[in-house]
Amino acid sequence: MTVVDLQNSTDTPEAQRYNRIRRYLGIADVAVGLGILLVLLITGWTGTLRDIAYQGAHQNYVLAVFLYVTALMVISKIIGFGLDYYSFRLEHRFKLSNQRFSSWLWDEFKGWLVGLVLAVVLVEIVYYIIRASQQYWWLIAWAVFIGFFVLMAQIAPVVLFPIFYKFKPLQNQSLKDRLVRLSQRAGTRVRGVYEWKLSEKSKKANAALTGLGNTRRIILADTLLEGYSEDEIEAVLAHELGHHVHRHILKSIGIQVAVTFVGFWAANEVLRYAVNHGQMFIGLSDFANLPLLILVSTILSLLLVPLLNAYSRHNEREADRYAFKSIASVEPFISSMNKLADQNLAERTPSKWVELLFHSHPPISKRITAAKAHGQRTRVLARS
Repeated sequence: MTVVDLQNSTDTPEAQRYNRIRRYLGIADVAVGLGILLVLLITGWTGTLRDIAYQGAHQNYVLAVFLYVTALMVISKIIGFGLDYYSFRLEHRFKLSNQRFSSWLWDEFKGWLVGLVLAVVLVEIVYYIIRASQQYWWLIAWAVFIGFFVLMAQIAPVVLFPIFYKFKPLQNQSLKDRLVRLSQRAGTRVRGVYEWKLSEKSKKANAALTGLGNTRRIILADTLLEGYSEDEIEAVLAHELGHHVHRHILKSIGIQVAVTFVGFWAANEVLRYAVNHGQMFIGLSDFANLPLLILVSTILSLLLVPLLNAYSRHNEREADRYAFKSIASVEPFISSMNKLADQNLAERTPSKWVELLFHSHPPISKRITAAKAHGQRTRVLARS
């Protein structure tokens, strides 16, 4: 192994500290969320909050649900604000962000407001379904959630992303044509190639193939366009197109369908037990039981994290292999991975436990090793 290889396969102390703190923040965020739900349920404060919502709504059920969800969102944001702010400061501490506090605060408010709108819509629908069909509510709600999930995947690039970032059509025509040809070879039509003004808030680099159908588009962070060659950008996008070729989006939707089905079934069973045996709530349509529904889905999600991460890493490896075959040489892929690791302070060699529990992508060191192995095999075949 050369000196350069050795340097590129190990994490700097700075990257180790940054990722370790981010993991702690993620764990703390989950713990705070679970803590809020448990306190509301154990103390019975969720019932008190429901009664206050009814009073404020003058006993109107729909308005009371809105007030209750809003109160939950306000409480959660206030309690979790300290962790959010620490995360903001962490990015500045490691020189990964140039966003001003006022801009960050505005983004936080917009994010909270978008979350509130989505939460209110979904919760109102769920409890309308419960009132209309208590026996089969979970099946109907499951079908509605799947439809909502697909809808959000389609409209996010044109409705949600622009709320937080600016986008403009890519001006580099030669690069645009090159990427469009690459996508056509992958069998997908894109509706445009856009420059993503990420540098206004972050020093990290990224690229993505977003949307479904008429909203499918390529987005390239301006930080990527500034610091990477066209060959490297093509290599990054080839990986994203690999997800399309292997139908990872459709497969992920299928996984989501199965997981959501189990989640709603489990929520129904737990909720019925809490109502019929635990006497915790007035009935299934008592929206004071919302924290219990959220708690069940959260616990299920946590239990499935290792499996879902393993499946995601499998998909990422498939997308990488497609990228290797789609570009003239694996060298741009290797150099782009090294650049991204340095620029984003990503972990190259996490421990097995960290990879298992926290990483949805294979470690960069393994991705580079796979690329080098592919390049070596290609050279051997070319000489034979």
